[in-house]
Amino acid sequence: MRHLRSTKDGLLTMTSAVALIAASVAIAAPARADEAAAKKWIDSGEFQPSTLSKEDQLKELEWFIKAAAPFKGMEINAVSETLTVHEYESRTLAKAFEEITGIKVKHDVIQEGDVVEKIQTQMQSGKNVYDAWINDSDFIGTHFRYGQAVDLTEWMKGEAKDVTNPGLDVDDFIGKSFTTAPNGHLYQLPDQQFANLYWFRYDWFTNPDYKAKFKAKYGYDLGVPVNWSAYEDIAEFFTNDVKEINGVKVYGHMDYGKKDPSLGWRFTDAWLSMAGNGDKGIPNGLPVDEWGIRMEGCRPVGSSVERGGDANGPAAVYSIVKYLDWMKKYAPPQAQGMTFSESGPVPSQGNIAQQIFWYTAFTADMVKPGLPVMNADGTPKWRMAPSPHGSYWKDGMKLGYQDVGSLTLLKSTPIDRRKAAWLYEQFIVSKTVSLKKSHVGLTFIRESDIWDKSFTERAPKLGGLIEFYRSPARVQWTPTGNNVPDYPKLAQLWWQNIGDASSGAKTPQAAMDALAAAQDSVMERLEKSGVQGACGPKLNKKETAEYWFAKSAKDGNIAPQRKLANEKPKGETIDYDTLIKSWPASPPKRAEAK
Repeated sequence: MRHLRSTKDGLLTMTSAVALIAASVAIAAPARADEAAAKKWIDSGEFQPSTLSKEDQLKELEWFIKAAAPFKGMEINAVSETLTVHEYESRTLAKAFEEITGIKVKHDVIQEGDVVEKIQTQMQSGKNVYDAWINDSDFIGTHFRYGQAVDLTEWMKGEAKDVTNPGLDVDDFIGKSFTTAPNGHLYQLPDQQFANLYWFRYDWFTNPDYKAKFKAKYGYDLGVPVNWSAYEDIAEFFTNDVKEINGVKVYGHMDYGKKDPSLGWRFTDAWLSMAGNGDKGIPNGLPVDEWGIRMEGCRPVGSSVERGGDANGPAAVYSIVKYLDWMKKYAPPQAQGMTFSESGPVPSQGNIAQQIFWYTAFTADMVKPGLPVMNADGTPKWRMAPSPHGSYWKDGMKLGYQDVGSLTLLKSTPIDRRKAAWLYEQFIVSKTVSLKKSHVGLTFIRESDIWDKSFTERAPKLGGLIEFYRSPARVQWTPTGNNVPDYPKLAQLWWQNIGDASSGAKTPQAAMDALAAAQDSVMERLEKSGVQGACGPKLNKKETAEYWFAKSAKDGNIAPQRKLANEKPKGETIDYDTLIKSWPASPPKRAEAK
């Protein structure tokens, strides 16, 4: 994912008196200076709130001071994509880390496409470009196969035992399954997460007049759509029945369709899984995932239906047909020519009833005072809720995407620089700083942070974000998984091929046939090269679609599915407030709220 607009984060400045005291201590005794810096950052409020007491924060920082001693004075380079949370790390946490440990960090914040390009450069050349990477967990299948990323499970108990924080608490990370390879080892560790959910105008959906008219027309209640049929009915209702609200033309749907690289993640970010493509399985379908790629053991064996995949099967084609139909019929006319970043702010302008594909990273920008979608008391007129599913979807499948920018180390980074980088990476996800960081970026990584009372207090102003992350439903929103053997090479095929359907140059079926063939071609080249070893692709021989439909049924799997006779069952909705009340009000046993 996803070049999201970042906002400038203010830095808390210390008073000159504190600065003078810290400086004088630094001259007197370096070790005590580090401790004074740690206390200063804790007491200044920058590391508050935290799930740790101030005493425990200081203990954790004292561990960092001792572990970092051999690397004091070193300068390392870190990189991440442009997100508010990473701006905060770069401007504030890197500075704190340097003052506390003596390790200087130059943390670059660049476009996501540039991060991908640079990590590929280091992997291909073996020359060290950056020491610390924050790289999407969509790369998990790439990293464990190429063998160039550090196996963190082995690293933490081996070479890096002396620089691994005893308070790291890996089990507190809600996304650790996303960064785990088929061998059960961690190759990355989550640094920030945000989901892609359903967004709607709660004030319009609870309007008695609209509710009555919708019920009269469709025979069921206006509410959060559970399936795509209801989403379509609601889109039709607001676009063509309600038409105008307060003299302004309203639309029942928002999307974007320009043939541009950003069109790729509109689909790779799990759109096909929402339709019901692939198999059951959390975090990703097995043997077939939401990219339509079948994996046997740890080896990808094909993405086209004729090789047992599902990238061009009926569920995948249905997902493209619906995407195109809804944009044409129910979105503003300009949506077709928009990119991701151009379309992002449109719902906040006040004339969109709902959006099926909406990133929670937009939350901070959508709750700004004075927006047409905000109430005078600072609460939003909108809410977010679980995404509706298509007609091919079955219980047990994933239901949407979650972006997980993850701490990553490469073997080509010299060991001393790698250890210093590991200390910085652990620092920016430590319990000392993670709760405050979650408040800045609204991108949660720790269960303990999600259930903290500070978020209970803030929840009413965040449109359902906290309720979703505390819910058992959240496990169905996951990143790209292990089936995808080379994320950069395969991801670029999506916008080019689906762009042909979006522009009208090809039918949805022809576009997905071309995509499946292109993915198989990349995997065939990987197989011939042998570069990915025992878990690299090994393509199945081609069979008829009927062969695979029968085999999946016989094996107790789902993908590829035959075309349904009826792709639009009756619409189904749920009342938002009833849904929220059905979720547990207390944390799982492991994560006690402070």
